[in-house]
Amino acid sequence: MTPKLPLPTPLSPGACIGIVGGGQLGRMLALAAAELGFQTHVFCPEETSPATQVASLSTQANYDDQPALDRFANSVDVVTYEFENIPVATVAHIETLKPVLPSAKALEVAQDRWVEKSFMRDLGLGVADFYDITSEPDLRAALDATQGEGILKTRRFGYDGKGQWRLKANTDLDAIMAELNGQPAILEALVPFEREISLLVARNPTGDTATYDALENVHKNHILHTSTLPASLTQAQASQAHAMAEKIAKALDYIGVLAIECFVTPQGLLVNEIAPRVHNSGHLTQDACHCGQFEQHIRAIAGWPLGDASAHSNAVMTNLLGEEVNDWQDWAAQEATYLHFYGKTQAKPGRKMAHVTRLTPRR
Repeated sequence: MTPKLPLPTPLSPGACIGIVGGGQLGRMLALAAAELGFQTHVFCPEETSPATQVASLSTQANYDDQPALDRFANSVDVVTYEFENIPVATVAHIETLKPVLPSAKALEVAQDRWVEKSFMRDLGLGVADFYDITSEPDLRAALDATQGEGILKTRRFGYDGKGQWRLKANTDLDAIMAELNGQPAILEALVPFEREISLLVARNPTGDTATYDALENVHKNHILHTSTLPASLTQAQASQAHAMAEKIAKALDYIGVLAIECFVTPQGLLVNEIAPRVHNSGHLTQDACHCGQFEQHIRAIAGWPLGDASAHSNAVMTNLLGEEVNDWQDWAAQEATYLHFYGKTQAKPGRKMAHVTRLTPRR
């Protein structure tokens, strides 16, 4: 195994940050980097993308194109990534040339639900009961253990409800297994939760952390609809959330912004999944917090002191999906309301086109 490169000393304005992935998260990272005086170089397979529209430089190439990866890495000072389904081999290759933050370790944990759940359980954190599924007998045995119900999820590459099935006593398991088509999966027991929240924590190379107040999330059709700051938590739950976020970040030796999705239950917080990147639910921090998640991530990977993660306002963020983006004039006419467009030209059903954040004073 190639030894990891030493972390850079704090980067000065004018340095170049590499971003692997060209989606809207990459776009907002590039915009935040520019405000701090950095150049950005985006690497992605797409000819046009939200991030390349605002980056200083861009490379269009597949994630397994090693000569292109070499040229990209040699043009930047540090590299980050904007989504977790990038091949680990891509990140591991770049790590031989330049520091990649967060590291491939965080990516490996987040990409496989079995590995992820096992990692959390080994840390002593609460998770739903889960079972490894590689065959129909595995699935039937797991359902027997969960009273005939559960959530079947592919171990890899699922998001926004993709690769997930809600199983009940009358579910046609033969049809589900055919749809699964041999992909490794896990079955999770149903969790009677009160609400869903996400936690955002930033950590820099010196081990300093900054934790945002928990965000309360509402999903529609498995896609995030709204996030609200602050979440409705007791003081004990809020303290548990902060401690949990910092524990996970430290265990991963994480650098950057990490998102943790949780269920709030009467027995405490249960970790649902992590995302080793800035997160959709955290978009409202751009407008409601002294230092938003995108600037915070750039500060962390550049080796800067972390910014103030506290909120100056309460906020509700709403995703605009597909044709909903056409209502932008109605949103723009409202007070204390902030629109963020992603530069996507085709408004497909369910596609994240923009988001809007409405602020209210903190009491």
